[in-house]
Amino acid sequence: MPTYKAPVDDFNFLMWELHKIDQYKDWPGYADLDRELTTAVLSEGGKFCEEVLQPLNQVGDEHGCVLENGVVRTPPGFKDAYEQYCANGWNRLGSPETMGGAGLPGVVSLAFTEMGFSANHAFSMYPGLTGAAMAALAATGAPWMKEHIVPKMVSGEWCGTMCLTEPHCGTDLRLMKTKAVEQDDGTYRLSGTKIFISGGDHDLTDNIIHMVIAKIPDENGKLADDLSTVNFFMVAKVNVAEDGTLKDRNGVACGSIEKKMGIKGSSTCVLNFDEAVAYRLGPKPQPKKEGEKRSSAAGMKGMFGMMNAARLGVGIQGVASAEVAYQNGVEYANERTAGRALDGVKFPGQSADPIMVHPDVRRMLLMGRSFAEGARAVTTWVAILMSQMHHGKTEEEREFAADTQDLLTPVIKAFFTDMGFEVSNAAMQCYGGHGYVRDHGMEQFVRDARINQIYEGANGVQALDLVGRKLARNGGRGVMNYFAHIETALKECEGNEKLSAFAEPLRAGYQALGDATGWLMENAPGDRNHAGAGSVDYLRLFGLVTVGLMWLKMAKVAQEALDQGTDNPGFYERKLTLARFWMERMMPDAGACLARIRAGAATLMELDAASF
Repeated sequence: MPTYKAPVDDFNFLMWELHKIDQYKDWPGYADLDRELTTAVLSEGGKFCEEVLQPLNQVGDEHGCVLENGVVRTPPGFKDAYEQYCANGWNRLGSPETMGGAGLPGVVSLAFTEMGFSANHAFSMYPGLTGAAMAALAATGAPWMKEHIVPKMVSGEWCGTMCLTEPHCGTDLRLMKTKAVEQDDGTYRLSGTKIFISGGDHDLTDNIIHMVIAKIPDENGKLADDLSTVNFFMVAKVNVAEDGTLKDRNGVACGSIEKKMGIKGSSTCVLNFDEAVAYRLGPKPQPKKEGEKRSSAAGMKGMFGMMNAARLGVGIQGVASAEVAYQNGVEYANERTAGRALDGVKFPGQSADPIMVHPDVRRMLLMGRSFAEGARAVTTWVAILMSQMHHGKTEEEREFAADTQDLLTPVIKAFFTDMGFEVSNAAMQCYGGHGYVRDHGMEQFVRDARINQIYEGANGVQALDLVGRKLARNGGRGVMNYFAHIETALKECEGNEKLSAFAEPLRAGYQALGDATGWLMENAPGDRNHAGAGSVDYLRLFGLVTVGLMWLKMAKVAQEALDQGTDNPGFYERKLTLARFWMERMMPDAGACLARIRAGAATLMELDAASF
């Protein structure tokens, strides 16, 4: 049976020693925060994940969800676990106190989010999407929605979803056919089909609040072939009156649930909207005038915010996948015996040594841990930046925070989920044939992790977003300031021989990133296929350097702790070893990424379609 142990000590190290969150006492939610409080919250939260959610992980995979008489039934134990989850307040850690939440900053709620996804990916989808939908409604909804609907989503009484994809339309939202027709009372009647809707229907709550995008037809009933008439709508499973009382069942129904490769305990639904009562969120879009150029509709602003939050959340799922797969790989490697150590017998009293003695097994496991801890440092930092962009003391601080989290969003979503899958696959490899069968649960980790690279914008799309939009945004201000931040971190380590083993490889990777950025700026404008051909490698290069930046910073903190004397030297020595692994074994890939980027698009585009 698989196991899971929440990494509470690592989260505390990141919060209090690396990122030093005690310097933000004047920010909302941080004033009463101390190490004792975060330890208590994360320890209790980790215990819930370990003892309640994790034992249901394989149950959810074995049973899946079932559609019965138009209603989706979740796997055995999920409903009871959800009730405990909400009763204990784990669903509302980061929600404002004015809405019934605990008011803790995102850096704390993020930590619990990761632990939940490590323990039970499928279960954690339900409250995760609800949080994103709630935040979107709180930002864009009418006053009565904020008064009556948002608090029920905060409490967990009601869940939420995000409805974008249609059978014929995924990333290219211009092709949407779902329409919303305005009524005399200001509401809309929404009709169409949405697919791949996580948590689209289930038995955990009495009501589900769907956040939907649809087009508003013109006076002739025609739909525009662009995004100019797209808007963001709230559609409740059970209609809600403006005084908060429940009314009749709305015109939305689950047509089927997907038969999936993984996360089977999460209901992924086909939703059919048939004249469903819908409420427009945000300004009403105006039809595009002839000759007018528009990249998107103002009415989609709320959905864009929800999508970005969801992409960061999926990146955290990548870290969570790596953590739990790594943990189980280590447990097996210490127990399984096969062969003898290459440099001599280690356990002469046994017929064979544990496979942990073999360098390649250690390589796979160290890759997992160095990624998980390095990526966790990044997501924790970004959670702080998301507070800083609103509460930083200066305009410069707020601007840097906003630009950096915007720049890193596609990197976190794509690189972290790519690595989460790679780590899960490597951890399964440690098991040999036992990893391929279901008993140990490793093949489930691999199947579950694979979806992270696909949903909320496939990773290739994230790479195009980074290269095509994020680099050039605000005249390149964000990437230039981020590069300056890396330069500062490197400069702080100059002359410190103990840190040269970490600083020099990072500088080499950073140089490759700068060269790749320059090559794209010079070559992509003349042939946009160069951007498309190099974007995935560029994003991976960006991710390697970003995680490397965190490892340089962590190595600096760890070395200082050892130099000053600590009662836990093993913790900091392990940090240095993991940092060294990333620099020696992962950072060299930067050069390969740069070479592939410089190869350009010619070979990729040479063959005609019939020649493939």
